[in-house]
Amino acid sequence: MSGFRRILAVRCAKLTGWLIRKLHRGNGASLPGYIAGFLCPELLSSLSGMVREKVIVTMGTNGKTTTNRLLCHALEAQGKKVLCNRTGANMRGGILSAFIQAAGPDGRLDADYACIEVDEMEAVHIFPQLKPDCVVLTNISRDQLDRYGEVDTIREKIKAALLLASKAVLAVNCDDHLSYSLLFECPNPAFTYGIDQEIFDATPLKPGSRESIFCRLCGNKLDYSLMHYGHLGIYRCPACGFSRPRPKFTVSQITRKASPEGISYSFIIEGKGLGKICADTSTDAPYNVYNTLSACAALCILDAPREHLEESIRSFDYGNGRENTFYVGNSRIRLHLAKNPVGFQQKLSLLLKDPSPKDIIFQINDKAQDGKDVSYLWDIDFQCLAAASPVSITLVGSRCHDLGLRLKYENIPCCFGDNIEETLRSHIRQGTGNLYVIVNYSGLSDANRVLRKLQERRTL
Repeated sequence: MSGFRRILAVRCAKLTGWLIRKLHRGNGASLPGYIAGFLCPELLSSLSGMVREKVIVTMGTNGKTTTNRLLCHALEAQGKKVLCNRTGANMRGGILSAFIQAAGPDGRLDADYACIEVDEMEAVHIFPQLKPDCVVLTNISRDQLDRYGEVDTIREKIKAALLLASKAVLAVNCDDHLSYSLLFECPNPAFTYGIDQEIFDATPLKPGSRESIFCRLCGNKLDYSLMHYGHLGIYRCPACGFSRPRPKFTVSQITRKASPEGISYSFIIEGKGLGKICADTSTDAPYNVYNTLSACAALCILDAPREHLEESIRSFDYGNGRENTFYVGNSRIRLHLAKNPVGFQQKLSLLLKDPSPKDIIFQINDKAQDGKDVSYLWDIDFQCLAAASPVSITLVGSRCHDLGLRLKYENIPCCFGDNIEETLRSHIRQGTGNLYVIVNYSGLSDANRVLRKLQERRTL
């Protein structure tokens, strides 16, 4: 590749990103990369080849943003220079933008590691240029039906991508039989991680759609001795013997702790070459146990430095803009992203952990980043929402009436709001002081913006 062409593409992209931010038109996380890729199609391959040590890719339906950012955080704590698509922009433009942002004006990259979150459907196009050394696969479930299709389609796309990166070592969640079964079809060296202990502490917290409960090898229905959520758990096929293996990396002694600062989880991570890591997370979400485990497994597999790993886990912000807590006046507002049946169910399960009176706002949109098909609402068990005994439920967004109809079938009363800002203000003025806000992708930035503004003012 011509050095001049690379420099031109990088500088044009950097200028585009600066203009976008200067004009307050966004954060410039994707468009600069698309422009640079048009000017120099080989740019991603060139820049990724400049990473001195390893390129780590994280993909899967749920948990990839948190896992990817935790990997970056842990490596930076070791003094490593790490580039990362922290915003979660995981398509080709977003990934290339992350590399460009880390590059100098001379088009050269100064990075020890690259931690990159990759969209499952884009991976087949990205892997040949990115050439990952390690791929972390979190799980496979439905997500945006109009774009991804059913889980079989997603799995086949991931398989095709892995076959293009056959030398990459895999860290695979073996509690997900869809992910684990890929190891029978892909030649990659692989290590598994999984959880033997219950991570939800009560039966009502584990409802939800089981995306796939049939054996990938013979098609018979799997038997489960333990189900965490979705179709993740300990399984065995009574027909052909396909079963969840003993994972190379696992957790034990999971404890949920309450303090004035909030809920956290502590647990022990164990694995070959890792020893025992005492993890103490600042999160009230049990599924972040998986995210922490997957990141630790990847670091160990790559023999990356991890002397300060316990400290890194303790100091990591698991919210990453998708799970934030705000305080306005006398109200505590907890904001959560929910984008598919499994993720939505997990967010509902958090409500059951809080016995206090509470108000709930749901925002359901159908913009491009959300997916136009909201039929997934019918796969969610909203009876666990009724069991949380909310004082009020308010629905906003372009598809709020779809959710209203869904709740009507469950005999769950709700009302409708005009927009997210006015609905938030109304509940902060007159609500219980304990507010949960659950939104999909396009509502997340608006809700964060409004709540940050209100919190900074400390008043309405």
